Amino acid sequence: MPAIAYVNGKFFPIEDAVVSVEDRGFQLGDGIYEVLRTYRGRLHAVEEHMRRLFRSLDAIGLKHSFTAAGLEGIIVEAVKRAGFADSLVYLQITRGATKRAKEFPKDTEPTLVITVRKLELPSAAMREQGVAILTADDIRWQRCDIKTVCLLPNVLVSQQAKAAGCFEALFVEKDGTINECASANIFIVAAGVVATPPLGLRILSGITREEVIALAHKNGVPMQERRVTLDELLAADEVFLTGTTVEVLSIVKVNDRPVGAGKPGLVTQQLHELFRGLAG
Repeated sequence: MPAIAYVNGKFFPIEDAVVSVEDRGFQLGDGIYEVLRTYRGRLHAVEEHMRRLFRSLDAIGLKHSFTAAGLEGIIVEAVKRAGFADSLVYLQITRGATKRAKEFPKDTEPTLVITVRKLELPSAAMREQGVAILTADDIRWQRCDIKTVCLLPNVLVSQQAKAAGCFEALFVEKDGTINECASANIFIVAAGVVATPPLGLRILSGITREEVIALAHKNGVPMQERRVTLDELLAADEVFLTGTTVEVLSIVKVNDRPVGAGKPGLVTQQLHELFRGLAG
């Protein structure tokens, strides 16, 4: 089955899809994106993803005529054409193609790109054994709540993590406050209480993050949204990631230091089972 791309009104095999070299997303990182997935061909949490997408569009002042229903229709058609049971859907909207200049152009049509690929899931070994993460200084800009395509800091720390044999990198402030990972939100568990950094300008409001928080409250799992420090994380009984592509994934090592007993914990497993019941 082929990976599919959609660019400004037309579907293509992904290897044939192109955008202009003058596109502001390519030249200036002037755009936003969303990542969705399917379960057995069904889009998951599409309304929540669309709300976040339009919030990001508004946050960067990108004028457009898109509607949530219209975008969802295109995504559904792209998913159908690709034919994967578990798909990774990437959607990107930039301010369009025009002569390179820093200020917003006038009367430029946005560029809409959607791609659908087979979703590569964490392996069974990762689920059973957990993964390691690396901490890194938070060198990003001050609006991490916008899902912008300006991801160079995330790229750099992700490469650093990979070189160290780690699954992810965690952004940490100079005062020890933890924010989020390069591609996922983070939670800790201490004495049965789950905690995660609160919404604000330093983290992206992850859709899976919100679902896990709601599931915890609904099922009597103590949950806090508050400032979390690196010292707390290193002393935690359990640590886990949440994200569209990882669902709920246990972290068992941070900077070569074991977390808790060094294996996935019961609270993490419970929340993952609850999430699978919701999504799958």
